[in-house]
Amino acid sequence: MKVKVNPMQEWKQIFREGWRYQRDFLYVNNTHGAPWNEVYAWYSPWIDHVRHRTDLNYVVDILGGEIAVGHSYTSGGDFPVIENVSVGLLGADYEVDNNYYRFKKTYLGENWNPDLKAPLREPGVNILAGDYLLEVNGQAVNNSTNLYKYFEATANRQLKVRVNSKPTLEGSRMVTVVPVENETQLRMMDWVEGNRRKVEELSKGQLAYVYIPNTGNPGYTYFNRYYFAQQDKKGAIIDERNNGGGSAADYMVDIMARELHGYFNSNASDHRPFLTPNAGIFGPKVMLINERAGSGGDLLPYLFNKMKIGLLVGTKTWGGLVGTWDTPPFVDGGRMVAPRGGFYDVNGEWAVEGVGISPDIEVQQNPADVIKGRDPQLDRAVEEALKLMKTQAVEIKPEPPAPVKYKRPAKKN
Repeated sequence: MKVKVNPMQEWKQIFREGWRYQRDFLYVNNTHGAPWNEVYAWYSPWIDHVRHRTDLNYVVDILGGEIAVGHSYTSGGDFPVIENVSVGLLGADYEVDNNYYRFKKTYLGENWNPDLKAPLREPGVNILAGDYLLEVNGQAVNNSTNLYKYFEATANRQLKVRVNSKPTLEGSRMVTVVPVENETQLRMMDWVEGNRRKVEELSKGQLAYVYIPNTGNPGYTYFNRYYFAQQDKKGAIIDERNNGGGSAADYMVDIMARELHGYFNSNASDHRPFLTPNAGIFGPKVMLINERAGSGGDLLPYLFNKMKIGLLVGTKTWGGLVGTWDTPPFVDGGRMVAPRGGFYDVNGEWAVEGVGISPDIEVQQNPADVIKGRDPQLDRAVEEALKLMKTQAVEIKPEPPAPVKYKRPAKKN
């Protein structure tokens, strides 16, 4: 069945729907004090000048901006389907040497992440930093051409590359690789593991490093894997910088707030006692925050601070703590979010939204330091955690002398 659509009429209807959504679905009934009927009168004439669905999103987005609230996203709509040509990526950084591209760094991923594919880690590839890329599918490579042109339409497809430890064909070898379409996760995992190793080095093995990218399913996976795998540590750096949010992080803070209550001794193996609770890191904790952490990434440090789990180090978080459920889509599949739930604290005051969470110790990421590969925020977090270790470290108590339970009186001769 075909339906004839008059775009201008549809756009006017969508604009009015967006205006109604903020009026009827927003978490409070006063549109944050905006004179909503007047707002409609201000912007509705603009729709007569819309000539493309992108123009409409622009106007609807400005309309939502009058509410002055986080999470009021505008997106989608009736756009033409454009076929993208995926560029294959090998998970590597490159540099130019002798008019050739040379592998500067290879991202090898982590074998315990089954969905994380590192093209240069596959068996038999053995391409290392310092190797030269000489050919891609038989086509000679040189730096006069953008490197990624050679990899057009190769994502998730086998291709052959010729590499060598020197910029000559003599002694080179041909390798079959399968490029990926996106290497973001490879690079992030490299960053996370690099941070973990740095914390291990700076703390001489005393501190765990746990990164939490969001408070959705992936974030909980990261937390569970990294937190419980490092229970031998005496404290922890919890890094939630750039946390993209998701749901409430109450489970994580409940785990981090656990206190040690006792032991069950063990006469087997290394005689290390079982702890009660049996899982946790019981020493000092420091959380890293920044301005790119928001939503659930605001709530996590809010709870961490309120529950007095540890120090916050970094910069103030985004300040976007409202719920985004159940705003209906537009007739053409587009979307404008009218945040549905606002957060208020136990004192009955609206909290966090539009404010953010401030650190106990502010540390800026100086661009000059970051370019050199330094991380001032991480360094300071480790420094503070080691200070706290002097007073908050939890040492496992030695097993006390065996109790004497025998009560039968000695026999008289």
